[in-house]
Formats: sequence, C-alpha cells, structure tokens
Amino acid sequence: MVRYLARRLPSAVAVLLLASLLIFFVLRLVPGDPATSLAGPDASPEAVAAIRHSLGLDRSIPAQYVAWLGSVATFDLGRSYVIGGQISDLVVAGLVNTVVLAVTALVLALVVALLLSVAAVVWPTRWLTGLVAGFNTVAVALPPFVSGVLLVLVFAVLVPVLPAGGLPPGGFLARPDISMQYLLLPAVCLGLPVAAALTRFLTESLRTEMRQPYVLTARALGVSRWNLVSGSALRNALPTMLTVLGLQAGQLLGGAVLVEAIFAWPGIGQLIEQGISRRDYPVVQVLLLISVTVFVFVQLVTDVVHAYLDPRIRIGGTP
Repeated sequence: MVRYLARRLPSAVAVLLLASLLIFFVLRLVPGDPATSLAGPDASPEAVAAIRHSLGLDRSIPAQYVAWLGSVATFDLGRSYVIGGQISDLVVAGLVNTVVLAVTALVLALVVALLLSVAAVVWPTRWLTGLVAGFNTVAVALPPFVSGVLLVLVFAVLVPVLPAGGLPPGGFLARPDISMQYLLLPAVCLGLPVAAALTRFLTESLRTEMRQPYVLTARALGVSRWNLVSGSALRNALPTMLTVLGLQAGQLLGGAVLVEAIFAWPGIGQLIEQGISRRDYPVVQVLLLISVTVFVFVQLVTDVVHAYLDPRIRIGGTP
C-alpha cells in the first residue's frame, strides 16, 4: 500500500499545481479591475495606481502567481480585496457550512441508493423496477435550480414545515438543533442527482453479481435472494462502487455553488459567487484551489481504499 500511495502522490501534486496555474491565469481574464472597483468611479488615476501598487497588481502576472503560490504554501491566504478581513477566517466559516451540507447530501444519497438498489434486486417486480427507473430519470433530469424551487414551493410555501433557506443567527455550529431544519431542503436538492447515479450503478452491479455462478449455485441450494444480496453480492459490489462514490463526492462541491445560491446557504459556493461578481481575486483563487484540493484528496483516498480492498489494483493489475 505504501508503494501504491507513493505512485499516486506525484500525480496528485501535479494536478494541484496545474489547477493553481489555470485558476490564477483564467481569473485574470475576467473583465474589470479590482483597483478601479475599490477606488470608486470618481477616483483619480493616481489613486487607482496607488491602490494597484498596494495590492501588488502592478507587478507582472507571473510574479504575482509565484508570490501567491508561495503564500498559499505557507498557509498565508492573505486578505480580501472587497469583503474585508483575513481570507482564512472567511474560508473556515464557509467551508464548515459547505462540508456539513455536502456530507449530509452524500449520506442521504447513499441511504436512498442502498434502499432502492437492494429492494429492486431482492424483489424484482415490475412496479418496483419501474419506480426505481422513474426515480433515476426524474432525479437526473431535474437541474438543481428546478428541484430546489419545487422543494421550496412544496415544503416552505404550500406545506410550510421547513424554512425556505438561510441559517439561524450564529450559524450552524451555534444552533445545530435548529439548523437541521434549514439543512434538510438544500441537502435533498444537492443529493438527488447523486442518489440517482449511485442507485443506477449499484443496481446494475448487484444484478451482475446475482448472475455469477456462486449465486446461481446458492440459489439452487435454497438460499434466499435477500441473504445473497445483503451478504455476498453487496459486499462484492461495494469496492467498485467506491470509485463512483468518490467521483460523486467531488462533484458535490461543484453542485453546492448553485444550491447555496438557491437556498441562501452561507458556504464557499456563496463566497465564490460574491468574489467573482466583485472581482475579489484572492478570495476566489483560494476557494477554487481548496475545491480542487478536496476533489483530488477524495479521489486519492477513494483509490487507496479501493486498492486496499482489491489487491489486483495495488500490484498493477486490472480490477
């Protein structure tokens, strides 16, 4: 496992360096000048030039990139141009809320996928198979801005049992008991497409396992479908499913940007949206780099766990 991890780490580091390069230079293509925005429309050219110098924007772009990368490497994230304050403080507050939202959505999606997949394979009736297929189609077809609006309309307007969005004063950590009510709708909205993807994949994996010779032999000996699915078939299907789960976990961060905007959830997605609209380069750079880092880390952990469960991968064979 140590040798396998040593083979995977250089590629992960290379991806992060390439991502930092793309993030930094692409953001410089966004129209507008942060110094002009800070100085105001009536500021003199001298005032704008002074602000550009104080922010280090008068240096060449490669020099700015090297300075920024060095600061990030020493965990000095700098200060926000527009929002104000240390970026590290903004990141911690937003990242906690986003992680809570993403983990809750992932847990809900995993529970739904396990229940639907196992039920569809253990009891392969026409109506249950159609129900699972219908759920997958609807969950994938509905974009978050549609499913989010529908959830708010039903559960916050027509049947007002849950709040439409936001968080109570003090944030999630201050009142986790009340905050769970605010968390449910955005978590369901974020987790729906993930649940559909996991359900489709796990159902097909379980059906493939149920056609294996050891299952057919056990069925001939009188072993029930439930015992086979909940035991051997599910255990054999889970290692491959980890790869899909890792991909979906990484994609949750991308989906969180839109979901947080719909439900006014104060996470990193909302900070990215504010930073882009206000041309606050340091905030957007750090948040995007953190998002890529989390995605790469999740993929690395997923690959390591998969390799641990399947020795053929870590010795260089085909899974």
